[in-house]
Amino acid sequence: MKTKTLKRDKVNVITLGCSKNRVDSENIITQLRGNDFEVVHEDDDAEANVVIVNTCGFIDLAKEESVNTILEYADIKKEGGIDKLYVTGCLSQRYKDDLEAEIPEVDAYFGTLELPGLLAKLNADYKHELIGERTTTTPQHYAYLKISEGCNRTCSFCAIPLMRGKHISRPVEELVQEARNLARMGVKELLLIAQELTYYGLDIYKKRELPRLLHALADVEGIEWIRLHYAYPSKFPMEIFEAMAARKEICNYLDIPLQHANNGVLERMRRQITREETVALVKAARERVPGITMRTTLLVGFPGETEEEFQDLCDFVEEMEFDRLGVFQYSHEEGTSAYGLEDDVPAAIKAERANRIMEIQQAISARKNEAKVGQSFRVLFDRKEGGYFVGRTEGDSPEVDNEVLVPAEGQYVRVGDFANVRITEATEYDIFGEVAAG
Repeated sequence: MKTKTLKRDKVNVITLGCSKNRVDSENIITQLRGNDFEVVHEDDDAEANVVIVNTCGFIDLAKEESVNTILEYADIKKEGGIDKLYVTGCLSQRYKDDLEAEIPEVDAYFGTLELPGLLAKLNADYKHELIGERTTTTPQHYAYLKISEGCNRTCSFCAIPLMRGKHISRPVEELVQEARNLARMGVKELLLIAQELTYYGLDIYKKRELPRLLHALADVEGIEWIRLHYAYPSKFPMEIFEAMAARKEICNYLDIPLQHANNGVLERMRRQITREETVALVKAARERVPGITMRTTLLVGFPGETEEEFQDLCDFVEEMEFDRLGVFQYSHEEGTSAYGLEDDVPAAIKAERANRIMEIQQAISARKNEAKVGQSFRVLFDRKEGGYFVGRTEGDSPEVDNEVLVPAEGQYVRVGDFANVRITEATEYDIFGEVAAG
């Protein structure tokens, strides 16, 4: 006599937004798999009957993408394509009541710190023994390592503290254990992320301890590159540069979002730093770590930004010659202190200013890449695509920076391995090369 068995739920996790959200999704996947669920990541062909959308609520464009994605799966649910739809992440944290009213097809909404509740809804247990264990959704050889949650900064334009709460550092020992676990899985590169890296340790150790963490992670066997993302410039712990210079495992790379360079705008943004202090910090980085690659992010169209203030920013970009640079257009976010200001820079002007900054940076990037022709670099290869092996130098982070393309015809490298590459050609944002002997 055959007995009827219940079909186990299959879950598809959809990640929107930044790398910090990706880590949250990886933790969701790890916990579900620890409860014997079959889980896929962003695979609509996997015939999953449950979908979890991990949303972003950072700026208007991100919110729009999140809402559209929820609506897409709500329609699929109405048509019988899936049984359950859950929403988590920043948008859900910030607008839960509105979303419940507007999109009732979603079975439940959860905030950024409500993973146990999400698991309970799926009849799964939150397994504390899995903390530090993580299924990665990146290529096997690199992974993001989130060293803290939340942010104590009071930047007037930023809604992150509303969605992520106050800064909470993870202990050094816990992070080292996670790094060891990742290294055993084949990870060679750690990308350290947080809302704000340099604040690390102030809450639990009563002092800034990022340098100590860096040395501890550099000691982990198998980790060859450690990359720093999202460092706040004000009160920057200079010992970071000492660690970077002392340890070959710590990439000579720093992602330090500066947002602006005009003192009036910086004050209105509540950035707690001046243009002069910013220039001094950039120069100190380049003096203490020769050859350091510096990435920054800028914000244009902040309330009251005049043409003269914007021109100050353009002059600063030309003077500093950052290796990598990205631009956001100001988004008027309710709940932030800047929301009380008039959003008086027209959308067309914001877009035009963003384009002007990127035109300046494009020329800088072209010059810097042309200077690499004839030189050799150690390259970590991420994938094979369109007749090329595609990799990155120490100065390039995945998805946001330059790539190194090596023709696959007549040459071979293994994805996930390092190789020395001699650069033969350069464009504004990519460089081409050939595998060097030895």
